[in-house]
Amino acid sequence: MSKVWNSLTRRRTDDVNEGESQLARVLNLFDLTALGVGSTLGLGVYVLAGQVAYDIAGPAVTISFLIAAIASAFAGICYAEFAARVPKAGSAYVYSYVTIGEFVAFTIGWNLILEYVIGTASVSRGLSGYFDSLINNSMSRSLNESMHIDVSFLGDYPDFLSFGMILLLAALLAFGAKESSFLNNIFTLVNLVTIGIVLVTGAMNANADNWRIPADQVPEGFGTGGFMPFGIAGVMAGAAKCFFGFVGFDCIATTGEEAINPKRNIPLAIVISLIIIFLAYFGVSTVLTMMLPYFLQNKDAPFPHAFDEVGWYTIKWIVTIGAVFALCTSLLGAMFPLPRILYAMGKDGILFKRLSKVHPYTQTPLLATIVSGIFAAIMALLFNLDQLVDMMSIGTLLAYTIVAICVLVLRYQDEDMTREVTVKAPNVFRQLYNGNSYREPTAMTSSITKIGIVVFAVMCLVWCSCAKALEISSTGGIVSLSLVGVVLILICIVIGMQPVSSIELTFKVPLVPFVPCLSVFVNLYLMFQLDLFTWIRFLIWIFIGYVIYFTYGVRNSTQIQRSRNHADASATAMQQQHENRAFEPDWKPQSENGMGRELPPAYEYSEKL
Repeated sequence: MSKVWNSLTRRRTDDVNEGESQLARVLNLFDLTALGVGSTLGLGVYVLAGQVAYDIAGPAVTISFLIAAIASAFAGICYAEFAARVPKAGSAYVYSYVTIGEFVAFTIGWNLILEYVIGTASVSRGLSGYFDSLINNSMSRSLNESMHIDVSFLGDYPDFLSFGMILLLAALLAFGAKESSFLNNIFTLVNLVTIGIVLVTGAMNANADNWRIPADQVPEGFGTGGFMPFGIAGVMAGAAKCFFGFVGFDCIATTGEEAINPKRNIPLAIVISLIIIFLAYFGVSTVLTMMLPYFLQNKDAPFPHAFDEVGWYTIKWIVTIGAVFALCTSLLGAMFPLPRILYAMGKDGILFKRLSKVHPYTQTPLLATIVSGIFAAIMALLFNLDQLVDMMSIGTLLAYTIVAICVLVLRYQDEDMTREVTVKAPNVFRQLYNGNSYREPTAMTSSITKIGIVVFAVMCLVWCSCAKALEISSTGGIVSLSLVGVVLILICIVIGMQPVSSIELTFKVPLVPFVPCLSVFVNLYLMFQLDLFTWIRFLIWIFIGYVIYFTYGVRNSTQIQRSRNHADASATAMQQQHENRAFEPDWKPQSENGMGRELPPAYEYSEKL
């Protein structure tokens, strides 16, 4: 059991025999920001805003986007600190490997593969559907009539357009990071220009009365009218759905071995891209719900429909063409991180090592790119958009949670905690409020922090369970949730009283431990909003991953060899030090005035001989 535990918790270290990464460092700050913005501003702007406004949140979709943005911002700044600490390819997978251990890292990496595969397939399906709506759904009707699929868990027809687009994109990504990044930059600029046109023209047609429609003018089944027709519950349900619109910025963190000056540029790119993304979502959802009443929105293509209704047909086609470019950008950004995750896991040996092969000409993980392209293309071919999106958020939220926990663990420990402490009950109790006045982390303070983090996560699960099971408006529900909330705050205070690491970083999460703890809480709450079938599909995917890990990854992990290399290097260094001491002189020649003087080593050795 001890060997099994050591294998599951071994942490990644750099090999003393490893050289510089084979990936090309070609991505600057503009490239990274454009990658984050391009991968995120796609379905969220052109489809999601209309869907959520239509029958979930109404005009309060703007508040839903704000709540989702805050949740994503918490995760984003945690990613930014980790990128400053660990500038490696692999994103949250590498971060958790360095901090917690191999088993948790594999779990996160496997979830990220699911996230990016489904993200790529869903954006491709969304682009196909958007294009189909422009030609009066003739493509879907034709395929449905000639090649209908009568299987409940598959789509209605095979989407060959999505399949072909993903394979074409995979070929582009395999050609080179800089080339694909250049195309992404162009598409992203077109996307931002299109959003600017939407904001200006939409504001010119805005009518604030659409935010205060009386209840008697609202069709049945569309709430009570006004700004928040579906109440707070609708706003929160909308926030859980709008969270999908922010998934994608973390692809910036997977470029750690291809970014120029990653410790500076990756954190900056994450923060800048999140600000741009939120402003775009908030502005677009505002003008959309002011242009047209929420119950008259088109769920599949809201902007072409809205401009049709106001009679601005030229703007309709400009926005439509821009939306196609934007969805192409989102497709590129969704797929870009996937080969990097496979590359990182293959390089570490916990997935098949052939996936880590880098082509000498393109300097990209060629096999990983081809495999990921084929996998995502098959998913897009066989599944429809709703089935894909249902599984999208759960892996992402779990990854965000682990990253926030890793930030807490690292912030309250140093690499070398050698200070001796007395671990007795009174001493430990005093340390809960730092009564021992430690200024540097020790083994005891680090352990208190880790235990506190575990208890905090458990209490978050209790709070979410109570919120789902109890009637929040009832007195008992309010009292129960308040008591658990007080416990959560006390745990945060105990963690915050512990001494923090003095390691200097180019970016640090502010207000630790409260921001990472809020990130953990919000992510777990949003995970509890997902339905049972999503959890079942997720557990099946996890089971497949664990079969691969325990049959292949545990035995082939390159961390085993890294640890041996470190041990050999330490033994060699100690032996060299011992040999050097054997040749040190045990006397020093005296000068005429009796004072000792330091002689060159060669002279000392010859004198001793």
